[in-house]
Amino acid sequence: MAGEGSHETSVDADGPIGPGGTFAPFRYPAFRAIWIANLFSNLGATLQSVAAAWLMTDLTTSHQLIGLVQSSATVPIMLFGVFAGAIADNFDRRRVMLAAQIGMLLVSAALAAMTWAGLITPYLLLGFTITVGIGTALNSPAWQASVRQQVGLRDLPQAIALNTISFNLARSVGPALGGLLISLWNVSLAFAVNAASYIAMIVVLLRWRPDTPPVERQAILPAIATGVRFCAGSSAIRRVLLRGLLMGFGIAGYQALVPAVVRDRLHGNELEFGLMLGLFGIGSIVAALFIGQLRRRWGLDVVLAAGACGFAVTQSVLAEVHSVAAALPFTFVAGMAWVSVLTSINVAMQMRSPERILGRCLSIYQAVTFGGMAVGSWAWGLVADWYDLPFALHLAAGFLVISIAVTWIFVPMPVAEEE
Repeated sequence: MAGEGSHETSVDADGPIGPGGTFAPFRYPAFRAIWIANLFSNLGATLQSVAAAWLMTDLTTSHQLIGLVQSSATVPIMLFGVFAGAIADNFDRRRVMLAAQIGMLLVSAALAAMTWAGLITPYLLLGFTITVGIGTALNSPAWQASVRQQVGLRDLPQAIALNTISFNLARSVGPALGGLLISLWNVSLAFAVNAASYIAMIVVLLRWRPDTPPVERQAILPAIATGVRFCAGSSAIRRVLLRGLLMGFGIAGYQALVPAVVRDRLHGNELEFGLMLGLFGIGSIVAALFIGQLRRRWGLDVVLAAGACGFAVTQSVLAEVHSVAAALPFTFVAGMAWVSVLTSINVAMQMRSPERILGRCLSIYQAVTFGGMAVGSWAWGLVADWYDLPFALHLAAGFLVISIAVTWIFVPMPVAEEE
């Protein structure tokens, strides 16, 4: 796989696989192999996420602890993501990804073994999800920055969208599969399958030999400072980061409280929980296929506003419905909204970040956005414990509507020509 992704193949530019087309990145062998391996890895991660959330509802009745399952997966990105970005820019990104994947395999295998042995407690479960989250924090900036090594710059937005589809294909199949595995055996089987899912990516990374320029290494702290100064000095990037923070905080209400809604309010089982998450993933896939066209036609602000409103409506509906069947159509809407919000912010960040500090810029974006999600997951769970679930969901919906209205007026997203 040496050098695959360093050149383009001549294809019909007007077709879906031509330069700039929806499926153009699949012309690159490196991208294809990593995309397929990443699909299996995402499937395993989804199984683990579903199993951990459902296991926590067995271990405790605290909405705050249930919400902290989501927080524990994202807090490491907030705390360590900037360091991971500096590592991605200072070392071979392929090797950084390999180290992260191997670490997550070992931790996930240990979680499966301890769960099977009946040794898991709520806080031990959170400890394991935090540790896996540290691996994700290390892997993510290197992986996202490596997309440029896999495809041409013209195909970068499509590659980001296709990676989102990979993630959401896993979210479509994974939850239902996770519910099935839990019902057939227990959550330890889902954790074990996740551990095995890292193997495909490890094999692909061992075989991939990209053409990379020599890395000019810096000490970690000065390297981080360089990335922070660049992001702080760019008006366009500051606005992108603020949107990421606010959107992450608001949409966390849905992500954190869905397990409690299904179990406590809708009296659903693990299969119905998996079905809801699966439909969320299907909505994400549908949106990813045409979201680029919508951004080009309507602009970032309109797409982000539509996504925020989609989440707001879904959260308010979940606060009032009394059956899983009534909630299902709105989980599809939430999936479409998820892609509309997160891929749009990600593309805006990638297109304005220089290659030499790309890992640091992306890690800062992730630290801010996933930090908002982590704090939001804890905060909305705390509100649900303090008052009740419907109030927390309505409050999260109101926050999204108000924040999108205020930022539309005072903090508009950057236009194409802005640096």
